[in-house]
Amino acid sequence: MKKSIFKVLFLFCSISFSQVYNFNSVSKGKSITHKIMFDENYFVETQYQTKTSEFILTRGGHYNKTDTNTFKVNLEFNSNFFKDSLRFIEFEKKDSWVKLSQKPIDLNGKWLMAGRITDEGEKRRDISKPRKTMKFLKDGNFQWIAFNTETFQFFGSGGGTYSAKNGIYTENIEFFSRNNNSVGKILPFNYSLKGVDWHHSGKSSKGNSIYEIWTKRID
Repeated sequence: MKKSIFKVLFLFCSISFSQVYNFNSVSKGKSITHKIMFDENYFVETQYQTKTSEFILTRGGHYNKTDTNTFKVNLEFNSNFFKDSLRFIEFEKKDSWVKLSQKPIDLNGKWLMAGRITDEGEKRRDISKPRKTMKFLKDGNFQWIAFNTETFQFFGSGGGTYSAKNGIYTENIEFFSRNNNSVGKILPFNYSLKGVDWHHSGKSSKGNSIYEIWTKRID
């Protein structure tokens, strides 16, 4: 009995997708980078041109495995939705995918924008509404996405790598959907964890002062 349990646990661990990967493809003579982020139940894919970092698309949602390397994604967002109408996709993980994950960092997880602190004080937002801004952090990689789960409107996304140490959270931007001017920027922020909230203050990519409150997404 113990051996059977061990085998099941080993199989589960061996096929876990909870990592960050990338792979390249070619479209119309251009090299495309595909960045794939997984946790235990959520998937995000982003595509951008390898040389110029020009944003192409992003899409993501909860996934279920159908066999060892194949999974189906119930999309919550799709930046190309009004072109391709996709709400579901099926993916197969390939051995050629390159693992990008670094060691886990204490900010790993999915976070929803829950409010801001301004001169007037703390202002919270209702995170149960379909209009969401989510930040997905996984093993030194991050991405934020603004979207509406009901209308599939896409409002923007950016991502890259990050570090979090001694109260300083630093983002290195590798892609940005609204323009390429932010690509290559390094943005340091002060941060602290207060219960399920992540307090985050510093300068935005536009140079504006911000104090944001993010809260852990539990689904």
